[in-house]
Amino acid sequence: MEYRNLGRSGLRISEMAYGNWITHGGQIEEDAAVACVNAALDEGITTFDTADVYADTRAESVLGRALAGQRRESLEIFTKVYFPTGPGQNDLGLSRKHISESINGSLKRLGTDHVDLYQAHRFDNLTPLEETMEAFADVVRQGKALYIGVSEWRAEQIAAAAELARELHVQLVSSQPQYSMLWRVIEAEVIPTCHDLGIGQLVWSPLAQGVLTGKYVPGQAYPAGSRASDEEASYFMQSWLRDDVLERVQQLHPLADEAGLTLAQLALAWVLQNDDVSAALIGATRPEQVHDNVKASGVKLDADLLAKIDQALEPVIDRDPAHTQSPDRLQLRHAR
Repeated sequence: MEYRNLGRSGLRISEMAYGNWITHGGQIEEDAAVACVNAALDEGITTFDTADVYADTRAESVLGRALAGQRRESLEIFTKVYFPTGPGQNDLGLSRKHISESINGSLKRLGTDHVDLYQAHRFDNLTPLEETMEAFADVVRQGKALYIGVSEWRAEQIAAAAELARELHVQLVSSQPQYSMLWRVIEAEVIPTCHDLGIGQLVWSPLAQGVLTGKYVPGQAYPAGSRASDEEASYFMQSWLRDDVLERVQQLHPLADEAGLTLAQLALAWVLQNDDVSAALIGATRPEQVHDNVKASGVKLDADLLAKIDQALEPVIDRDPAHTQSPDRLQLRHAR
């Protein structure tokens, strides 16, 4: 396993981070979740990412139990706040009230006295940014989080938050956007802005919800038990299940063979070629997936191969920075 700094901070993290959206507390039983976490630890993954909203808070609890007994100083535990964790009108968003209550709930479920990174899961248009950043600064000063970050924020929002963070003397070190061979919308604005600010990218869905594994073949039924076969789990991948996209993805197989990689490993290695990416988030339902995915760590792809990948996928790559995954408070069902 290779390790990188998170942005320009001094925090070192594994370049493959283990995330438990969808899987823990929902898609797989706890024994399977623990087995996947153990596989990640065995492979040298030290960075674990979750959120209070995943599986209605159950995902944090499962992760906390899975990591119990590990040396806390050897782990980097990340979580997020924004989406609703209860029925009340203040059980969501980035108000001081919700942030201060949510961090306490997350710490209890995770079984730790602090998280290494506390992230704003979305931008809150209904709360002044100054209130949000002051609340995050208080969380840091109380020792409940060491660093702060954001997820799926636009470039101008990140820049405004970074300015306030400097004034408040706290470290805003990360952005967690979607990024893959197929979804490159952050390259136009988010990455350049974050680069200038010293903010690293913790990218989710580097396998495009499994589409970049090549297991979805145009004109064929989805594999039984796959994410695409589940109406709820497949919410974010509908635009990639078109035949034209799947046909292009199939063209990557010989390129992966050329590199001596599986298609999934090629996709993970591709995002890690970007120096602004601090880590690629991977999930798993079986330990074997973890063991397979981590083989992409440290892989270097040459310029010729990168050009061939672009040529194969260019007609279906989404580069439009207007295409974001940033729902407001009324679009909460599928919280990534």
